[in-house]
Amino acid sequence: MTVLIAFATIEGQTGKIVRFVEGKVREAGQDVVVFDVSDETQSVSFDGVDKVILAAPVHERRHPKSFEVFLASQRQELGARKTLLISVSLSAAFEDGFEEANEYVVEMKMRTGFTPDAEALVAGAVRSGSYDYFQSQIVRHVVLRDHDFDPEDSEHEFTDWQALASTIADFLGI
Repeated sequence: MTVLIAFATIEGQTGKIVRFVEGKVREAGQDVVVFDVSDETQSVSFDGVDKVILAAPVHERRHPKSFEVFLASQRQELGARKTLLISVSLSAAFEDGFEEANEYVVEMKMRTGFTPDAEALVAGAVRSGSYDYFQSQIVRHVVLRDHDFDPEDSEHEFTDWQALASTIADFLGI
């Protein structure tokens, strides 16, 4: 079986998640093709692809435009295969943020016209060193509101790697 992992990343956490997922797919004895949808110099082939894992972060309530364009333009190819969407956001890091994290996916499905077979809301990371003043205020007062975490103290990874490994195993049927 060949698994295509199509992704977009902004600050790097989704890229790290994709490398982890790629490793899990290989450990399962499956062939894997990784495709960065943001790389306009590359094209993707669905020949021989049995399953597709889609991964992208959420910033300002949206997945990257390149990711949504990929979903919309490849809707037919994706619909012909079993798909898993991994939506990465800080909202998914907290129980009271899951509803909002799910709304990001619902809005994306409405914009793209594509609905994956399975979805995973995966917690992202705080990359304090890469934020300008405005971004740091959004993270502190909007995303992390009422949570006991100061994004200026340090960078922090909220991703639950064990839960993600279980999600991948379930999707692959192993």
